[in-house]
Amino acid sequence: MKIVVSACLLGENCKYNGGNNFRESVARFADGKEVIPVCPEVLAGLGAPRVPIEIKNGIVTSQTGEVVDSQIREAVAKILEALSKEEIQCAVLKARSPTCGVKQVYDGSFSGTLVKGAGVLAQALMEKGYLVLEDEDL
Repeated sequence: MKIVVSACLLGENCKYNGGNNFRESVARFADGKEVIPVCPEVLAGLGAPRVPIEIKNGIVTSQTGEVVDSQIREAVAKILEALSKEEIQCAVLKARSPTCGVKQVYDGSFSGTLVKGAGVLAQALMEKGYLVLEDEDL
């Protein structure tokens, strides 16, 4: 079985601050499965560490005001293209992330305010019919 997992949840240092979001529960879930790690932000060329990004009015923008929406959407399209050739059981993505959040994302004010909605990758995967879980669901 192949699963897609946010790379930060597996311990990859690709989080905005250069760290990771390693989750033991995700590592246990992934054990024995073929894992396809993804980080749309790094794939988009934003690097790690990087300026935080959030979704404001449907557009991915950095805390400094730079619009990075097209870079993120291009990265997501590349991920979807790569996954189209695979048989995927599910995706386990990082909660509240502007790319990977499934149920909530930050509102774009960089104030810590959450709103109902999905990140760019999570939304695209759900629209393609993939089962998408958050790390907190495990």
